[in-house]
Amino acid sequence: MTFQISPLDDHHDRAAFDCGVEPLDRYLKTQAGQDVRKRVASCFVLTEVGPAPIAFYTLTSTSIALHDLPTSMAKKLPRYPSVPATLMGRLAVDRRHRGRRLGELMIMDAFSRALRSEIATCAFVVDAKNETAERFYKAYAFLPLGETGNRFFMPMAEIAKIFA
Repeated sequence: MTFQISPLDDHHDRAAFDCGVEPLDRYLKTQAGQDVRKRVASCFVLTEVGPAPIAFYTLTSTSIALHDLPTSMAKKLPRYPSVPATLMGRLAVDRRHRGRRLGELMIMDAFSRALRSEIATCAFVVDAKNETAERFYKAYAFLPLGETGNRFFMPMAEIAKIFA
């Protein structure tokens, strides 16, 4: 099958999307379009056949307090109170398509978009919504960020190595 990842737009039929996590399902169905129109977040959807998304993620900008970064990384950065980062606020795969490594495909696409961005960012940040998400991000070498317990990051320098 041929996959296509594209920005969310009005032609995408989101009604049947079901990842099994109600807040994520509701977000895609009712809020994502508004966030895109208001430029609050960018939303990218994966389609296979037709306009129905089978996975999606969002990207937006965020900042990281310098003291939340590992000392080895923080000492290489300017002494600003915080540094810019890219936040993947949401990532979901329709439960009917699990086990196909689509989450990995979506993360790699998000990494690529963040790396190509013309806006400076020193890290890629994710929020693990539950233990399953936390295990998923840790499997891709995301590091804990700060003391919140559910926020993880990967330095953009590491992402650049993936695409080198």
